[in-house]
Amino acid sequence: MRRTSPTSVLALPERARDSSTTLWLVDALRQEILSGRLRAGTRLPASRTLAREHRMARGTVQAAFEQLRVEGYVRARTGSGTYVTDVLPDQLLRVGPQRDPAGSSPGKRTPPRRLSQFSARLERPRSYRLPKLRAFRANQPALSLFPTTLWAQITGRCVRRATMDHLTEGTSAGWMPLRQAVADYLNESRGVVCEAGQVLIVSGTQEAVGLVSQTLLDPGDTVCMEDPGYVGAVRIFEAHGARICPMRVDAEGMVVPSVRMRPPKLAYVTPAHQFPLGVTMTACRRIDLLAWARVTGAMVLEDDYDSEYRFAGRPVPALQGLDRRGMVLYAGSFSKVLFPGLRLGYLVVPPDLVDRFSAMKAVVGQHAPLLDQAVLYEFMVEGHFGRHLRRMREIYAARRGALREAVGRHLEGLLEVGGIEAGLQTAAWLADGIDEERAVAAAAERQVEVVPLSRYARKPLPRAGLQLGFAAVDETELERGAVELGRALEAVRRSGGQGGQGGQGGRSA
Repeated sequence: MRRTSPTSVLALPERARDSSTTLWLVDALRQEILSGRLRAGTRLPASRTLAREHRMARGTVQAAFEQLRVEGYVRARTGSGTYVTDVLPDQLLRVGPQRDPAGSSPGKRTPPRRLSQFSARLERPRSYRLPKLRAFRANQPALSLFPTTLWAQITGRCVRRATMDHLTEGTSAGWMPLRQAVADYLNESRGVVCEAGQVLIVSGTQEAVGLVSQTLLDPGDTVCMEDPGYVGAVRIFEAHGARICPMRVDAEGMVVPSVRMRPPKLAYVTPAHQFPLGVTMTACRRIDLLAWARVTGAMVLEDDYDSEYRFAGRPVPALQGLDRRGMVLYAGSFSKVLFPGLRLGYLVVPPDLVDRFSAMKAVVGQHAPLLDQAVLYEFMVEGHFGRHLRRMREIYAARRGALREAVGRHLEGLLEVGGIEAGLQTAAWLADGIDEERAVAAAAERQVEVVPLSRYARKPLPRAGLQLGFAAVDETELERGAVELGRALEAVRRSGGQGGQGGQGGRSA
């Protein structure tokens, strides 16, 4: 037998001023049903009665009843009324606890896991929360200056105008309009020679390096890398079973490997702004590296992670633009020029390898969300990307100058900063008698962030140094950081003693 509604009208909560009447009524009735005050089979008050008692239009009540019917909370019976359903939709979305058919108790030991060799080589990811922003945080742009309001407006517009193309699965290589926009930008601004079909949209440099490893490397293959260099790439190569051949970095960039060594599969370089030393690879060294690649058959992965921000001399064209034999893979990211949370980057591959890389990405990576790609595309083609780069280049140049002046005032005789030609951070060399790790610890006690250069090196460095970022904080914080770092280094030097080098470090990608 069906239950009827109570004789008294429902006591609904007071409506908030900023909510619509229909949504308020839907929420109120839904809560009455979920709380059990309106039980299964209960007939709701007639729409005319509910409208009169709560002083609202009958059409509003009917619209609320219809919404609840669509959601599965009520059902209408012609000539009888509206009733609460016997089975609520929420019950269909929850699964209760199940008994273990084997009858095992929670305390019993789990059988040994049989993992792949690849997963066994991976390091456990470190979960940590960055402390409050302070000097001299490296590898991070000035996020507070990003035009979030403009980005939100473009995002809203893209969502409102979303088509089936934006809502479907898309292709693994990325959304073609964005690939074309990236190709146009790279051709004009970075001297890269490519067409849109050669551009693969990835989630950042990490995915680009991983995709290259999966497509080119087998366990036991050799990869030549700058030393010191980007530890994030080292971890990926080693996870794939590659042997790392560390190559020294001098004033001209990475020293080119000998053609007499065991032929490597790949060389990884950051020629525009070597990470972490900041050296720009000279033209002669670039030509020598390409000649080496042609002789050995090794591919070259060029990581162009932050070359958009150059402060001295003429812009340096990409190594890929000098390549005429298809030996260079070119990777870049929007993490440094926009914001790390965007997780969008690109990998430019030679034409004859596009199908192989696209097939690999379809298996292991799929694609970034199409709506995010559409927002970035609009940001680029409407000219906002170029304006943002120009604005930030001026700001970073001013902060670069502030850092050098502050170091001169407060760190003379303790720390030496070389020429800062590009990027968001720089290498600085410690005076004799100051240990890196002790300097880092002493700086941290004074709320200053620095990274020892040895964390990026596989072999001992000839001189101890620190990595200092200058882009993320303003001139006032850079001044405070220099004062406190000077006090910390002076204290370490007075205490004397030397420590060791080691550890790991990296940059966001």
